[in-house]
Amino acid sequence: MPYPDEFEGFMITELGKYKDFKKQTFKPKVFGDNDIDIKIECCGVCGSDVHTVTGGWGDAPTPLCVGHEVVGKAVKVGSKVKDVKVGDRVGVGAQVWSCLKCEQCKSDNENYCPHMVDTYGAPYPKEADPDETVSQGGYASHIRVHEYFVFPIPDAIPSHLAAPMLCAGLTVWSPLVRAGVGPGKRVAVVGLGGLGHFAVMWASALGAETTVISHSPSKRSDALALGAAHFVSSADEGWARPLAFRFDFVLNTADMTHTFNLDDYLSVLKVGCRFHQVGLPDSPIQNLKPQQFMPNGSSIGASHIGCRPECLAMLKLAAEKKLFPRVETLPVSEKGCAEAVDRVKRNDVRYRFTLVDYDKAFGS
Repeated sequence: MPYPDEFEGFMITELGKYKDFKKQTFKPKVFGDNDIDIKIECCGVCGSDVHTVTGGWGDAPTPLCVGHEVVGKAVKVGSKVKDVKVGDRVGVGAQVWSCLKCEQCKSDNENYCPHMVDTYGAPYPKEADPDETVSQGGYASHIRVHEYFVFPIPDAIPSHLAAPMLCAGLTVWSPLVRAGVGPGKRVAVVGLGGLGHFAVMWASALGAETTVISHSPSKRSDALALGAAHFVSSADEGWARPLAFRFDFVLNTADMTHTFNLDDYLSVLKVGCRFHQVGLPDSPIQNLKPQQFMPNGSSIGASHIGCRPECLAMLKLAAEKKLFPRVETLPVSEKGCAEAVDRVKRNDVRYRFTLVDYDKAFGS
């Protein structure tokens, strides 16, 4: 194994050829005093991986190793690392660095740091790495991460179930808690997929009356089993009319907003409340007008993952209440990565994939 000088990963060399994964080596960033090297045990497969390797979200550097739902064991810790020791089981989400100096970082908004480094496909600034190395993700043998973005995984959560929490779980947890979701609130979750099924679990566990709005009536039983109180099929004519002015918060987890009749979705909000996007379509929302928000003073917004305190709180609640996602596993390999990405692209998974068997692929 080339570690520690190089890591190995399953990488794509051309955007658009999203099933053409090849095993190759890459150089990580220079090891810093606050860095932790993690030998990866498993990694979740996120919709972001698919949008990236297909080119749907635009250009990205290649060769590229995607994956930002990482769980593994710390094998090396920098001299200034305080909270992680060699051997600890830890996780990493969709961010591996920020400046930790700006107003955003100092207010638990490091996920909005203008200098942040995504887990893959982002160059490090010179202050973090003089080589300005491009970050590489978790379909790999190892990952090197600043300690602030490394999270202890509670013993009660199996690794393959913890992994999807670190991006998908946090991406919906953060807007829910920032919106004050809890007892007495009515929340609608649009879409019951990888993000949506987490949103239903979290919103219900936080005490909100949760409704799932989905174009797939076949998902009704899953929605109710995950904690939803109600299920509404958006395939039904006039579905929104009985729900006018009902919800305190609508969390859209579907990445097809550009195909929605957005007026229907806005109409179900109480006065002054928000339609919040975490599903990010490849295409823009066309012909959006301010007048669409006037009937109830509603608004539209979006968010980016979450902060460290939010991630720790989410993992704590999941461990205490045994709230686990529905996960299928596949072996990490050229074939396994290709199958996972292709099936996520086709929405052929309920509801997340985790890549496993890393020792077989990279050695123990």
